Amino acid sequence: MKLLVAYIATSGGEDAVALGACLARTFDAELEICIVIPPEPAGADDAVERLSDALDSAARRWLDEAAARLPDDIETTTTIAEHANPGEGLIIEARRTGADILVIGGAGGGIRGRHTLGTVVNDILHSSPIPVAVAPPGYAHLGAEEVREITVTIGDRPGAPLLFETAIRSGIRAHRPIRLVSLLAIGDMQPWRTAPEDSAIDTARAHAQRTLDEARAQLPEHFPVTSTIVQGDTIEEAVGSLEWHDGDLVMVGSSRLAAPNTLFLGTTAAKILRAVSVPMIVVPKGTD
Repeated sequence: MKLLVAYIATSGGEDAVALGACLARTFDAELEICIVIPPEPAGADDAVERLSDALDSAARRWLDEAAARLPDDIETTTTIAEHANPGEGLIIEARRTGADILVIGGAGGGIRGRHTLGTVVNDILHSSPIPVAVAPPGYAHLGAEEVREITVTIGDRPGAPLLFETAIRSGIRAHRPIRLVSLLAIGDMQPWRTAPEDSAIDTARAHAQRTLDEARAQLPEHFPVTSTIVQGDTIEEAVGSLEWHDGDLVMVGSSRLAAPNTLFLGTTAAKILRAVSVPMIVVPKGTD
């Protein structure tokens, strides 16, 4: 398994490296740390060439410093990629290296907080062909060394089967418990439905049980997997009612608007991202 960490010498970059180390240790994966710098313009004069050389040297130094902070038990390589668009450059590098997950950090810093998305992160979360793991701000300081449990938001929209399959494979590979969660936002229900809350709860309960049964059928005997339904007036309120621990990881699917085999952060996933302070993995939509 291969993880590509998007790095820049900021607190967000440090968060990404820390999450990459956590995932590498959990999934017994190889780690590659990558910085994307702009290419030297064609026909550049001496001043521009010197600037490009200085940027390349700085990028190499930043990568060396980032790799030096990682423990010896994690196999790590570093790469400088050139592209005018950092997000596109990272996706190209992920394809070139055969990475299974692209790891990025939220914008900004702080000790511990909710995810905040910068332009590059936002671009990646709407175009990546592979799963993207997002580190919350402050993860470099307070993040766990390994994943404790994988929480999966389940649904019946297009793309959900790939999310389910990815979660099952991840749980088996890492030998970590899986928690299946069905989120119910009462305030988002159409007002013209008859007894919408009771009906929605019954539907969610039936779907959660089917998903749990399917998971148990695919998992080894006695593998720890649970299912729960949480509700609130909003998605954020429902997510907030869940109990979270250090080392927890949440996995969500892509929007129905996503092209096949492409990631697109949807409205619900974006709300979950804003509501939690644990790492999130967004999985691309599968083929219909």
